[in-house]
Amino acid sequence: MKLGIDLGTTRTIVALVDRGNYPVVSFTDPDGDSVEHIPSVVAREGDRLVYGFEAERAASEGALLVRSFKRALASGGVAGQSTLDVDGHQAGLLEVMTGFLSHVADQLRTASNIAGLLADDEPLEAVVAVPAHAHSAQRFLTLEASRRAGFHVLGMLNEPSAAGFEFTHRQPRSVNSRRTRVVVYDLGGGTFDASLVRVDDLSHEVVSSVGINRLGGDDFDEVLARLARAEVGSRVELTDRERASLLDECRVAKENLSPQSKRIALEVGHAPVVVDVGDFYAEATPLVEASLDALEPLLGGLDGGRLEAAEVAGIYLVGGASSLPLVARVLRERFGRRVHRSPYPAASTAIGLAIAADENSGFHLTDRLSRGFGVFREWDSGTQLAFDAILDRDQRTSPDTDVVMTRRYRPVHNIGVFRFVEYSALGPTGQPTGDVLPLAEIVFPFDRALRGVEDLSTVPVERTGEGPEIEETYVIDRHGIVTAAITDVEAGFTLTSRLGG
Repeated sequence: MKLGIDLGTTRTIVALVDRGNYPVVSFTDPDGDSVEHIPSVVAREGDRLVYGFEAERAASEGALLVRSFKRALASGGVAGQSTLDVDGHQAGLLEVMTGFLSHVADQLRTASNIAGLLADDEPLEAVVAVPAHAHSAQRFLTLEASRRAGFHVLGMLNEPSAAGFEFTHRQPRSVNSRRTRVVVYDLGGGTFDASLVRVDDLSHEVVSSVGINRLGGDDFDEVLARLARAEVGSRVELTDRERASLLDECRVAKENLSPQSKRIALEVGHAPVVVDVGDFYAEATPLVEASLDALEPLLGGLDGGRLEAAEVAGIYLVGGASSLPLVARVLRERFGRRVHRSPYPAASTAIGLAIAADENSGFHLTDRLSRGFGVFREWDSGTQLAFDAILDRDQRTSPDTDVVMTRRYRPVHNIGVFRFVEYSALGPTGQPTGDVLPLAEIVFPFDRALRGVEDLSTVPVERTGEGPEIEETYVIDRHGIVTAAITDVEAGFTLTSRLGG
């Protein structure tokens, strides 16, 4: 069975490939109701971790519910050994991710509207998603957890790229010969991403992507909770569980707001409070404006009156947090009627992923890395470091094939220390700026006599003259993960690193 799985910060949504249709899978919650998501939560119950609906049940019995664990993936220092605090217990982040996705697989087989269609041994084939701005470690952990949970991963797409498929599938006439591009504005529970997509019938090419790893519905919840706490002042002290409960209440209240809403009723501890919607919107508007600032490189200062002249069919709002009336209002103030909100904002990505999983859909995607990749190398006998930008953030990628780049040279030092990094931008001097994340380090002995030395860090870097022919190979796989290999061509000696893994 082929699926599209959108692991969301707040909710995880699954869509099904069904003979050219892509319905959202529904699940039976503990109350026996049918819902189109699994809550992305984890809790500790005794010595074990529980997930989704089971975690919410444990929370109702006193456990501390941990939401938004997906946000931990966006941390610059995240790795396979990273941990997450779950009610005082340090759990491996990969363990939590794998446990949650295993819960999703179990729910699909036992408590979904497709459970009866699945044979016991039928594989769950899926295309999964990551934020467009996700770094290599985030991509690797998502892929590895999906595989360990039992899913056969057909591909991994950037979230706004998948939503672009859903837009074209649902509104094929919106993009025509005069308006060939669409901006996908994806504001989820924890991240903001946007992509400028060029559409030619069923072929999509991502022109460029931008993103903010920590901007989403969670931040709007924090604003509302802060206003609610301010209403009661210092007379109410909240425990950790009461703070978590208030945030949960704020999330539900936010999601139920309509354009006509005037007031929001909440409870801080046991004290009832009322927050004016206008006050909430005033405090939350800077969050929406931050997304517009991030969007600027894609639009180059365009407003609503000039979008059509720039061949932009519109700005397509997806992601659960884009349902907040404030978001569409602020965007329409700038871009007018060119702003379209998906009728399925929370499910748009999952539907697009299912379209990508369907080999008969005819859709094709050319994507971009969205983050640059380079290496700091030894220079001037090891006294300096020189930066070499290897892959530009606009490097084309494909979910169907690997992209391979090679370079050959003869080094002049005895040792090469390759310090690989990802970056969001390059400065005027060609150095990485802003968000720079270390990926891995390869220490390669160019001098063949050093290849038996166990700890090369004890060997000083020296200029030795022309060395053996070296080939560097960089492979961007169809999931957007880069593998580096350094090879002594004549000796057949290679060191390899899957960067970010």
